[in-house]
Amino acid sequence: AVLPYSQYLKRFPAYLQQLTMESNGKHVDLEGIPVVFETGPMYWGEVGTNGQHSFYQLIHQGTRLIPCDLIGFCQPVEGSSVEQHDLLMANLFAQGEALAFGKTPEEVKAEGTADWLVPHRTFEGNRPSNMLFLDALTPFALGSLVALSEHCVFVPGPLWTLDSFAQWGVGMGKHSSQRIACNL
Repeated sequence: AVLPYSQYLKRFPAYLQQLTMESNGKHVDLEGIPVVFETGPMYWGEVGTNGQHSFYQLIHQGTRLIPCDLIGFCQPVEGSSVEQHDLLMANLFAQGEALAFGKTPEEVKAEGTADWLVPHRTFEGNRPSNMLFLDALTPFALGSLVALSEHCVFVPGPLWTLDSFAQWGVGMGKHSSQRIACNL
């Protein structure tokens, strides 16, 4: 999950979907031999505070581990208040802390929680996550995020002997759509 805590990066998760899943979503290597491992991780996400109200529950307490990249900035973007930015960053740090450390039954009980609610308010923690914290959202910072992302796509290609930047499956779908459109 890609979770930028800036509205200006609302399309960044979609960019990463296209970059990663289209590039390394392959079932054969360069020689045409079927691969015996998973390629092309699934990327998805949303602006942090929007995601908190749609899928963070699954990330925190669901049965599957979902690695997360939380992205934030030290300085507010031009036009936003310092108070608003500080609240946004407090949310980012709180989510990162909850992913990393969770909350034990003992901690939940110490808050005065009724016994029947303790299992529901317990968080396992130890959820895989990265916190990318840059000074400010500038063209250089965005370029750095893009370069890091492209590096994470390019490097597995040679290691897995994949042609990361050929999209055979997409081409097949486009070809089929032309045939179907002609028959409508």
